[in-house]
Amino acid sequence: MLNAIDKRLLQEVADLHTIPQGAYNIRKNGQGVSRQTTANIDIVTKKDKPGIDVIVKPGTKGESVHIPVILSDSMSDLVYNTFEIGAEADVLVVAGCGIHNTSSNKAQHDGVHEFFVRKGAKMKYVEKHYGEGNGTGARVLNPKTVIEVEEGGSVELEMVQIKGVDQTKRDTLIRLHKNARLIVTERLLTDQEQNAESNITVELLGEDSTAQIISRSVAQDNSKQVFHLILRGYAKCRGHIQCDSIIMQNAKVSSIPEITAYHSDAELIHEAAIGKIASEQLVKLMTLGLTEEEAEAAILQGFLK
Repeated sequence: MLNAIDKRLLQEVADLHTIPQGAYNIRKNGQGVSRQTTANIDIVTKKDKPGIDVIVKPGTKGESVHIPVILSDSMSDLVYNTFEIGAEADVLVVAGCGIHNTSSNKAQHDGVHEFFVRKGAKMKYVEKHYGEGNGTGARVLNPKTVIEVEEGGSVELEMVQIKGVDQTKRDTLIRLHKNARLIVTERLLTDQEQNAESNITVELLGEDSTAQIISRSVAQDNSKQVFHLILRGYAKCRGHIQCDSIIMQNAKVSSIPEITAYHSDAELIHEAAIGKIASEQLVKLMTLGLTEEEAEAAILQGFLK
């Protein structure tokens, strides 16, 4: 069912060396190929459109659900996934998509994920994107994520795109209610002629809600990146945006942080920086025996870690 290429893609996007423990749903070339549920996590195929419903029972602790997507054919795949994270649950959700394209035709995956994180629940969501293959056809990934976090809920997002994606548009909208917490970590690398656009909007709706967004990127060769990070404070709340980018060769990076307060007790901060690798960092590593290329690679790896 899963060949060597499939297994490598799963390792890249979901850190899976074997079929995972716990709940999982593996989608390949537009079709579900393997699924497992648990007593506390159910996975149901949608009846009206492609995708699944993931239902986590209230109070579930220490469980995970993996929902990776792999494409090894040149095709367009669209999926709608909905997640119900029950009150007081504490779970890990691992998504992501890997594309292996050896043809001259485009391979594209568009994923729409909607989350309802109920009162007092905690969720860590990891989404990794990866592309490979020696074909001339584009590898395209367009994720859309919408998250509603109820009172006292907590969400940690880790969104990673490190290699091989020719074009991506990432749209993320998160709404935080009373005492809700959010941490977003985004890491992205582009090279050659690749294009990446990331739009993250966080609405702090409830009293004492907090949000922290950290975005780090590296743009190489002739690639282009655009980041639009938005915080909107509608109550007594705290929010912080930090966007750091390293630009190399003929790349182009646009970072557009935006903060808007609709309440006098909203505390919102944004920071953005774009620059090249500091020459003193290269020199220091080269004095330790690394070549310039090795020193550069080590700096970039540490920056995106």
